[in-house]
Amino acid sequence: MYNFDYTRPSSLDEALKALSSGDEVKLMAGGQTLIPTLKQRLAQPTKVIDLSGIAELKGIKVEGNSVVIGAMTPHAAVADSAEVKAKIPALASLAHGIGDPQVRNRGTLGGSISNNDPAADYPAALMALGATVHTNKRQLAAEDFFDGMFSTALAEDEIVTKVAFPIPEKAAYAKFAQPASRYALVGVFVARTGGGVRVAVTGAGEGGVFRVGDFESALSANFTAAALEGVAVSADGLNGDIHGSPEYRAHLIGVMAKRAVQAAG
Repeated sequence: MYNFDYTRPSSLDEALKALSSGDEVKLMAGGQTLIPTLKQRLAQPTKVIDLSGIAELKGIKVEGNSVVIGAMTPHAAVADSAEVKAKIPALASLAHGIGDPQVRNRGTLGGSISNNDPAADYPAALMALGATVHTNKRQLAAEDFFDGMFSTALAEDEIVTKVAFPIPEKAAYAKFAQPASRYALVGVFVARTGGGVRVAVTGAGEGGVFRVGDFESALSANFTAAALEGVAVSADGLNGDIHGSPEYRAHLIGVMAKRAVQAAG
């Protein structure tokens, strides 16, 4: 690990001031990815800004037809939230399946989506539910926020403050997890919303999370697992590694999508 300055601001304004200092800055939310990266000397920031002391970035509330979750809210809080369980139980279930208790109590919603790991769970929820990402500067639809593997539309002087999840009519998430890390080899989030059916896949795409239009069309006509019989996803552009080939992941997408639809009811 290289030397760096560390600061833990108590407000968003303080964090933004530190971010604009001109230094080579890294923001830290839960640190689940950044700390190992620093230990392996794969990053060399001159300053690390720890966002964990900013109370205004934490919390969960229902606003109109949306569940709004602060960026620094830990996964465990989402999993245990009475509001999330009542309004979007699929989201609470997703959060409960992230990593282990240590990861769920340190990792945060904002940190996860800002890192945009291609096997992370939250991106699928944002895409399927049509969530809106709020930053200190603007609001971004999920489709506009995620921008490829480990990449987002965030500017260097931008911090995610909260995410608004529209409440769906039905939704569920099904994940085939890598046993050691519990990252998704394939995770499929299915949601029936007022605007139609949305199906988002994580863990499988070379460019990160993506939607499956053929599944959405089939489920819009008939929201049952049977509607997906004979509808396949091409292996082209899917990940292949020691855990599974592109063809295996393509098959898993269909299996997980059917399970998600069954779970949604």
